[in-house]
Amino acid sequence: MILPFFVYGTLRPGERNHDLFLRGRTLSEEPGRLPGATLYEGPGYPYAVEEPGGTVSGELVTALPEAYPGLLAELDRLEGYVPGGPRNLYERVVREVLREADGTAVRAWVYVAAPAIAAELRARGKPVEGGAWRGVR
Repeated sequence: MILPFFVYGTLRPGERNHDLFLRGRTLSEEPGRLPGATLYEGPGYPYAVEEPGGTVSGELVTALPEAYPGLLAELDRLEGYVPGGPRNLYERVVREVLREADGTAVRAWVYVAAPAIAAELRARGKPVEGGAWRGVR
């Protein structure tokens, strides 16, 4: 299934992994919001934790068709995601993301905190105020 990606941390423009993974490999990058999630600070990078009432800000990234398969594999490695893996840091899930420009809902891949990490963050984590990673370091 070819879908855009919703990025909210180190893959955002101006952050350390944007140029390494996304520069020259995208058709578009536009501001978006992920409803139903709260952004938490992590060790060097953020985690989106699914929970009612929150919103996470980021970018909706559409990959160039020829770059998509390789990019998907690289992002899975970067995010520590293996389908069904018991040690995943993140799970890659399909969620509705809202385009900032017009509020249109778009189905996109989102890396959210894996269940054990999400439970730990809910219990002891520090939410990122306003749900936007920029400036949190």
